[in-house]
Amino acid sequence: MHTSPAHSPPRPPRSRTAVRAAWILAACSAVLLCLVAAEWRPLIALDGDISRTTHRWAVEEEGVTRVFRILTDWVWDPWTMRLLCAAVALWLGLRHAAWWTAAWLAATCALGSLLQQALKAAVGRPRPVWPDPVDSAHYAAFPSGHAMTAALVCGLLLWLLHRHGAARAARLAALTAAVVSVAGVGLTRVWLGVHWPSDVVGGWLLGALVVAVAVPLHRRWRSEAPPAARSEELPSQRDPAA
Repeated sequence: MHTSPAHSPPRPPRSRTAVRAAWILAACSAVLLCLVAAEWRPLIALDGDISRTTHRWAVEEEGVTRVFRILTDWVWDPWTMRLLCAAVALWLGLRHAAWWTAAWLAATCALGSLLQQALKAAVGRPRPVWPDPVDSAHYAAFPSGHAMTAALVCGLLLWLLHRHGAARAARLAALTAAVVSVAGVGLTRVWLGVHWPSDVVGGWLLGALVVAVAVPLHRRWRSEAPPAARSEELPSQRDPAA
């Protein structure tokens, strides 16, 4: 009886999906980056049309603008998101002795911040300028740091909730909060006139891209790590696809 030679198992479907998602996000991010850097006229015109409309609303609706400033400066501020990420990393380390996962979470957030600042410096896109501004911001415009940090942190935390087997109700509540936060922070940045719409879209794409790259790397590390490192979490919390 002929026996086929042993070979490595095929890559799990989840891994293939993550790789495809990463490539798609990378391609979309690269295209948008090139269009912004080249100041492609249709994109610049669309950014201008949307921004002028939302700025007019921001000037007229002072109450809404005041609420949006509180949300963007305190609730969805990048430092608030980073502190949330640090708190979860600390909780993972102390509660589950999952120090490698905690370090991975902190390192991913830090690398995302470095990527954001590097792109801002490289592109050097000016922010919108208004005769009657309702808010102000510093540094270059592309990508939006608020949008990128929100997408990155929310994406990582949602994956961790899924990986640790959180209850369905908790996951749905977290997903709702994440969607509201990521979409809301993008809206506030454009409404307040401190970012062009494409800055926000670029931030969303790049944040999602970092998540799409970081998650498979974590899974790969767990599959190749020594048994002592792989056992940092309870058996019931281990990712069956890792």
